[in-house]
Amino acid sequence: MPTTTTTNALDAGLGTKPVPRLALTMSIPTIVAQGANASYTIIDRLFIGHIPGVGNEAMTGVGVCFPILLAVTAFASLIGAGGAPRASIELGRGNFRKAERILGTSAVFLVAVAVTLTIVLQLAKRPILVAFGASDATIDYAVDFITVYLVGTVFVQLTLGLNNFIAAQGKTTVAMVSVLIGTGTSIALDPLFIFVAGWGVRGAALANVLAQMISTIWIVWFLSSGRSAIRLRPRNIRFDRLILPVLSLGLAPFIMQITECLINVVFNVGLQRYGGDDYVTSITIITSLMQIVSVLTAGFQQGIQPIIGFNFGARDMDRVRQAIRMAFVTQIASATALVSILAAFPGFFAGWFTDKPDVIAIVTTMMPVFVCGWGIFGIQMGVQCALVGMGQAKLSIFLAILRKIILLVPLALILPHWLGVNGIFIAEPISDATSGIVAGVLFCFAYRRIRASLTESITPTITPTAAGTSQPS
Repeated sequence: MPTTTTTNALDAGLGTKPVPRLALTMSIPTIVAQGANASYTIIDRLFIGHIPGVGNEAMTGVGVCFPILLAVTAFASLIGAGGAPRASIELGRGNFRKAERILGTSAVFLVAVAVTLTIVLQLAKRPILVAFGASDATIDYAVDFITVYLVGTVFVQLTLGLNNFIAAQGKTTVAMVSVLIGTGTSIALDPLFIFVAGWGVRGAALANVLAQMISTIWIVWFLSSGRSAIRLRPRNIRFDRLILPVLSLGLAPFIMQITECLINVVFNVGLQRYGGDDYVTSITIITSLMQIVSVLTAGFQQGIQPIIGFNFGARDMDRVRQAIRMAFVTQIASATALVSILAAFPGFFAGWFTDKPDVIAIVTTMMPVFVCGWGIFGIQMGVQCALVGMGQAKLSIFLAILRKIILLVPLALILPHWLGVNGIFIAEPISDATSGIVAGVLFCFAYRRIRASLTESITPTITPTAAGTSQPS
């Protein structure tokens, strides 16, 4: 049975509403929010790719910057995606004060990380971009974009990191609005800065910075107001040892994103070596389209995780089981449906970004190969959603490492020696399918252990009384 928790309206939603309906209701705003987040880079590339005369080179240059953007967002996930589930678990236990301490500690560490990243990346940007696959034709565009973008690192960290704490309260609609404010600003400013002002890639980066700044102001205001179930209070904004369990849980999503950064570098360098700029442009388009798939799956994950975390903290394992089931169904179904559409019409989607026939031909050939393992990989996404929601860091970290570090990076480096440039694309579905199957098998054993452990901890011990009857002790 669940423990007694607060009668706050938060509990009335996360602790009592029917789980399937609650999961879908909470997921829709987070899907929209994730889509809005992803649109920053996708819309940039759509506009940049159509700059007269230099569109393809400019888009390739911005694509080379993508691993740096992933690294910045990965550090936001390390703290935000680790702190928010911890806060959800404390909310399920009725411990609002500790949840607020986790929020305050996470905020100050987000700022510290942002300052460090800005300094290091600004100093080393050109050699990093060359190492990431920038050519003589694209390096200047890459440097121009990243120089401006890094000015707003603190806003990216706070927007992505703190918005998780709004969703953790069950207020996914508010979290959606937080992102839509920034996205709307970016969409409005991109054409103005890129084409009207003539600032090109620098204009796209500046639009990003201003949009993230506006989102940050809104999020900080909301979390500091009485509308938030857990408040960002000045006394809690300090360095605290509470960051350690936050980092341990956030390490899995961090590894998933930072290894995404690594594999983008491996792809860019390998494709530049074996194919040239057209292949780098093609992977930029393919990964942009795959962001759309990631948006939906990540949206379901962020919508369902607070339900898992809250009820796990309240020890209501029946509701946890229902939420986990929803996680698996939504992740596998959404991934399969979306990659099937991309595989069926790759040339059409490539035309959104470029009108160059050679690039469209590469995307048309390689997109179906690249995405064919994502349906099975949906199993691992469901597992990660469940494990992070229940605060199970170790297995989640191993699975995050398995897909990219153990499987994909070695395959992307080895297969081209025998298969040429195609081997880089083939490495993706092999690693996706393998990691999905392994994750499913390991989770079956892990979930039984977690459930048995919780059942033992809440089952009363029966002791004999003096009269010979038994009663719980």
